[in-house]
Order: sequence, then C-alpha cells, then structure tokens
Amino acid sequence: MPQGTLFIVSAPSGAGKTTLVRELIESLDGIQVSVSHTTRSQRLGEVDGVNYHFIGVAAFEAMIERGEFFEYAQVFDNYYGSSRPAVETMLNAGQDVILEIDWQGARQVRQQLHDAVSIFILPPSRDELERRLASRGTDEHATIARRMRDAVSEMSHYDEYDYLVVNDDFTTALRELQSLVISRRLSLERVQKEHGPLLTALLS
Repeated sequence: MPQGTLFIVSAPSGAGKTTLVRELIESLDGIQVSVSHTTRSQRLGEVDGVNYHFIGVAAFEAMIERGEFFEYAQVFDNYYGSSRPAVETMLNAGQDVILEIDWQGARQVRQQLHDAVSIFILPPSRDELERRLASRGTDEHATIARRMRDAVSEMSHYDEYDYLVVNDDFTTALRELQSLVISRRLSLERVQKEHGPLLTALLS
C-alpha cells in the first residue's frame, strides 16, 4: 500500500479555509484532517477530540518537551500543535492527511517532510476579507482590525507554498483543491506502488 500524502493548508482568518477543507474531505474518500491540540478556550458548539484536543498550557508545553508534536506554533496568544504519532499512523495506512496550520507550522513541517504538498488559500480582496470577518458578528471593531493585521502578516508568506487557491467563487475553489489531491494520487511513484502488479502484467 502506498503511503498517503501530507497536505498543508494555510490561510488567513476569514479566507474560508475551514469550510473548503470540510467540503473537500466530504467529497473525496481516503483523506482526513488531523485534529490539532490547542490551548485556546473551547467555543460554543465545539467538541473536544473533533474540532480540537483542548488542553492546558502546562500540558501542551510538556508534550513539546517530550517531542510529541509533528509541528506546533503560537497563534493569537495560544498554542496549536499536530500530533506526530497520529499523523504518521494515518499516512502509513495509506490515508491522505490535511494539516490546517499557519505559516509557522507549515515551515516546520516542510523542513521535516520535503514531499509534503503545501496549499495557501487567499481571499479575493482585502475588502472582501474584512467584510467576511465583520459578518461573523462576534468580534468588536478592535478585534477585527487586529485580525486584519494578522491576516496581512499571514498572507505575506504565500510564496513559501507550492500552490495558491483564491477563494472568490466557492465551487471553483473547491474544485481546484480536489484537483490538487487527485493529481497527487496519480503521480508516477504512487501509481507504481498501488498498481505494481498491473504494470508488470501490462508489460509482460
């Protein structure tokens, strides 16, 4: 069985990453999102172990010391990290895995896994990004302004990624993400491992 592919997906807050990734894994078989650990507070409607593994700062830092994270980063004053054993288990089982992480975490992963595929999702404009952030109706103006500054900082690292997807039309952006996953599955190395007997038979 060929090993799965690790896909890194990053985006500024408000670009639509979470919805796109959710639709992607619902539309394709054999691909999962790695559930990250975080020290931020659990929000209404979130389920521990589904949205995130919610833990305290001390517990998170102890996991860092034990080397239990594939990557970790500090974003918006909170820690986020991906479990190394969980990711490796899925990849070794032939599952494609998505890491929804920021540019700091993405940089850490790329240093360790050079064949990881990195994708950055962009909004169609700054005005649209600010509109999406404001439309949530849960943040004060000062918070939205801070998130906009953070978004610009995040977007400044777009050129570190392999692929860019502009989320202007949702259907188009989803189709582009699907195409990236499918094209990776059709790579020579992966098809050779998955269909070795067929290739041998065809050439015998």
